[in-house]
Amino acid sequence: MLTSLLLRHQATFGPVLPVDLNGPNVAGLDFTANNPRLATADLRDTAAFEQLVEAELALQNATIGIGGYLENRVIYRRSPHFGLVAADEPRSLHLGVDVWLAAGTPVLAPLPATVHSLADNDNFGDYGPTVILQHELEGTVFYSLYGHLSRAEWRALRAGQTIAQGEAFATVGPFPENGDWPPHLHFQLIADLRGHVGDFPGVARPSEREKWAALCPDPNLVLQSKFI
Repeated sequence: MLTSLLLRHQATFGPVLPVDLNGPNVAGLDFTANNPRLATADLRDTAAFEQLVEAELALQNATIGIGGYLENRVIYRRSPHFGLVAADEPRSLHLGVDVWLAAGTPVLAPLPATVHSLADNDNFGDYGPTVILQHELEGTVFYSLYGHLSRAEWRALRAGQTIAQGEAFATVGPFPENGDWPPHLHFQLIADLRGHVGDFPGVARPSEREKWAALCPDPNLVLQSKFI
């Protein structure tokens, strides 16, 4: 099982971002219906959404926000990309961890990797520029996905390219090119891509939680932040 494999290797992982995710300027952010400030926010206005994120951080004397794994979020109501048709169950269960921080922040490979695939998923509310890295530990192949990147560095990457552990291969993107979100990195672990190339669901239906949790283990096994 991928979770137990990652647990055995936790001491060897490098950072995904060049910041201390256990530092005093980091705080957990709640984007569920339990956060009353979301009820009156216009989340479709990305500039206003960014102001909301900044206000949420300021309330905790923080400059970096983190969280979201298996969080049933209301923020996806901003985009039809996640299925807002009344007859269907919308996707709102987040399968990765988001780190909300400044655009332009380098993104690092936490362990040796090969670029599996790339895509610019440019729907409103989607990933924007996306990178999927392929890794191998003890003969087990698995993947990490990085969404909401800047196009500048993303354009220089190629499938099959080798990335060293600790190497900066991308940066956090600004809106609107990052899928039109307040700047943040979506980081996700994936046991099996199931044929996907350059894209993979990062949000699922809550009723399918067990299936997706098995396929996408907790990214904090790599990030190791006490705020998640």
